[in-house]
Amino acid sequence: MPLKLVSPKPGRTPFYWVRGTYLGCYVERSTGTSHRRLAEQIRKRTERDIERGALAEPKGHGFAAAATAYMRAGGDPRFLAPLIRSFQHTPILHIDQVAIDNAAASLYPDASAATLNRQVYTPISAVLKRAGIERQIKRPKGWRGRRLTTWLSPEQAIAAFKATDLISAPAATRAEFRILLIVLLYTGMRLGDSLKELVWERVELPPPNGPEKSGTVYLPVTKSGEPRQVHLPPIVVAALEQHPRGVQRHGRVFRFHDGGRLRDMFDMTMERAGIILPPRVAFHVFCHTYGTWMRRYGGLDTHDLVKTGRWADAGSADRYAHVVVHEMARRADLLPIAADLLPLGGARRKAG
Repeated sequence: MPLKLVSPKPGRTPFYWVRGTYLGCYVERSTGTSHRRLAEQIRKRTERDIERGALAEPKGHGFAAAATAYMRAGGDPRFLAPLIRSFQHTPILHIDQVAIDNAAASLYPDASAATLNRQVYTPISAVLKRAGIERQIKRPKGWRGRRLTTWLSPEQAIAAFKATDLISAPAATRAEFRILLIVLLYTGMRLGDSLKELVWERVELPPPNGPEKSGTVYLPVTKSGEPRQVHLPPIVVAALEQHPRGVQRHGRVFRFHDGGRLRDMFDMTMERAGIILPPRVAFHVFCHTYGTWMRRYGGLDTHDLVKTGRWADAGSADRYAHVVVHEMARRADLLPIAADLLPLGGARRKAG
């Protein structure tokens, strides 16, 4: 009996399926396409494969079972639900580049390449690797996104801190918001970490009259998946000690939530400070400023930045290398010049 096509089921899978028994071989697999004409070609090709014995190999585990095993082993469950509904019991051996590309296009037709990589390609790759399948998966063009690195000068940062006094909010809220900005800039902490993971129970401040002026805070969960022990420089310690709700408390250090009101306060602060930022930068400008200042003023190289725990690898931290003039570039001072071209003084090294 010929194999048959099963139509897509809205909310479960956007693809046609090939199902049935042909010459004693049972088949139940996704075609990886929502186009009936192409699906029909795949159905006929599957029958030909059965006829020549190409499908004699074991079917193997389905994607849903492999994804479940991956999550039970501690894998990240985010973004897997739509993929499980899409592939269901498709044998993982059959999930190739074409199937992944089609799933990405069907599930997120208007998404950017970076989003597709994060929500389709990366989780599928993780599930396959956990199941023991090492497959080279080509990511969508432009998946790395644009590496925007915008930072504040010291003058701009100071202006931003002062501008928090000018925004439309109660005095205590303005003070707490200013402390939040100081924490973000001088620790490199992400906004999400500062709002959710930064709790007083994990903050260690120095004794009021002790010689040590810096403190620490432990973040058990960060975006990189690794915990981080964060150094609190003296300016952060001084800011936290001026917290309008005090420091001898329990729970979150900042009562803000990442929403429209917080974003409005940020926009008002930048406007009052006369700072114009590129679109979609917002609070992350303080993380970039931390990295830039640590390179420029702290003297750290890429390897040192990774050691701070703020960046997971050198590839992420290397984006700040351009803010410091490399020693080799300074050799341009030694290049020959003509003395009569100098507006003031003589040449240190005359052309021969």
